[in-house]
Amino acid sequence: MAKPKYIESPHAMWELFMKYVQWCKDNPVTTEDFVGGAGKKVTRSYERPLTVSGFRVFSHKQGVTINHYFANTDGAYKEYRTICRAIEDEIRDYQITGGLIGILNSSITQRLNGLTERVDQTSGGERVNNITVEIVRPNED
Repeated sequence: MAKPKYIESPHAMWELFMKYVQWCKDNPVTTEDFVGGAGKKVTRSYERPLTVSGFRVFSHKQGVTINHYFANTDGAYKEYRTICRAIEDEIRDYQITGGLIGILNSSITQRLNGLTERVDQTSGGERVNNITVEIVRPNED
């Protein structure tokens, strides 16, 4: 007999994700800062960013472990793949958009989403990916 799933349906998974989104909105991250010449103490609130890890932690605190749903362990969660992909896409879109408009750190969102640009600066004139890289140095004569 198959073990019953903690999340009964893909729809229930989406509802859990929507609860996470609402929780993030309702629970901003706050920081204390000191501003001005007198060093006046101020508290600033920032919207809590959406992350896959954050969703996992939130779910765990709700009594549900979601790792198996996203990993499709032993193929037992294949009906959840579409909704898991939609959740990952929602989070990724949020992070990329937040990085582009400056409400999230663009460097971190680039790394989280594999958007970093890679430039080989160590080729020294060697052939790299069928392209000859030539380093031109000024004459020192």
